[in-house]
Amino acid sequence: MTEHTRNTRDTRNDQNARKARGTRNARDTERNGNAGRTRGTGGHGSGTHDVVVVGGGAAGLSAALVLGRARRRTLVVDAGEPRNAPSSHMQGYLSRDGMAPAEFLAVGREEIARYGVELVRDRVTDVTRDGDVTRDGDVTRDGDFTVVLGAGRTVRARRLVVATGLQDELPAVPGVAERFGRDVLHCPFCHGWEVRDEPFGVLAAGPASVHQALMVSQWSKDVTLFLHTVAEEELSGQDLRRLAAAGVDVVPGEVAELLVEDDRLTGVRLADGSVHARSVLYVAPRPVPRTGLLERLGAAMDETPFGTYPVVDPTGLTTVPGVWAAGNAIGFAEQVVHAASGGYRAAAAIVGDLLMADLDAAVTG
Repeated sequence: MTEHTRNTRDTRNDQNARKARGTRNARDTERNGNAGRTRGTGGHGSGTHDVVVVGGGAAGLSAALVLGRARRRTLVVDAGEPRNAPSSHMQGYLSRDGMAPAEFLAVGREEIARYGVELVRDRVTDVTRDGDVTRDGDVTRDGDFTVVLGAGRTVRARRLVVATGLQDELPAVPGVAERFGRDVLHCPFCHGWEVRDEPFGVLAAGPASVHQALMVSQWSKDVTLFLHTVAEEELSGQDLRRLAAAGVDVVPGEVAELLVEDDRLTGVRLADGSVHARSVLYVAPRPVPRTGLLERLGAAMDETPFGTYPVVDPTGLTTVPGVWAAGNAIGFAEQVVHAASGGYRAAAAIVGDLLMADLDAAVTG
């Protein structure tokens, strides 16, 4: 057999295999899309989704993917406000290192669509839990949720995944917001390699900014900590010793503005007029978790130095029965890879939870 004949045969076989896979995927998608109307509703109305996922970032899409593959009727409501939107790339996600966040989300949306998951561009404005359901005198905890969307649509869900993330509130220094995600950064694990060995500045937001200055010294030996509104006496002796050991310069005085030339950060100007040449500035945004829906449902919350987050178990289950949370909705330090993992764990738990609820309902009639 000639090489040409083998190649032609292999190409034809590959095409047939792809065609067969496509047929199976289309058939499975149709079946999955009808799943909530034909099975798995546990006696609930045909208009009820098994799960509504609030938020279409890494956590929400990951949860939706697992739920769709488990043949659960799933709706994702996405307001289109990912936390990492200012960044041109994301790092540290094995096999996706350097990928643009927008591309990552686009691929995720394509993947969930293969399994019949519905995604709408909208915002959830309200959610209420209908409470316990009584069947023949028996009280269950399998109550529905009523979810109201900004466009006026109302949907029902048996379970919720809240993956609404958080918003980074930036220091009110001219130039910071405009350069954020480019040469004004907040996470060295996300961007440190790309700006390694450049002159770093760190804008202090409090004594804890010493830790940030020490961390970024892993990626550059030219680091200046601008104390900004932090008084020198607020730093402890141990802080000063560690900064000195790391080679970090400490500059007192309030930062007035960032200097930019040819669309690149070139320096930091203090209120006294002095200028310090820097090409990268690290800041510590104040995280503002988007947890309004969870608070409205009565979820127990935990106050932390980095915001107020819901109390959750290892799967992301909140203290409200039937409500899971994942991603930056449960913590400010959740990177994309962590958020995707959290969404997966939540979805897997929900699949088991719904199955047991359906079986129990069938047993009790």
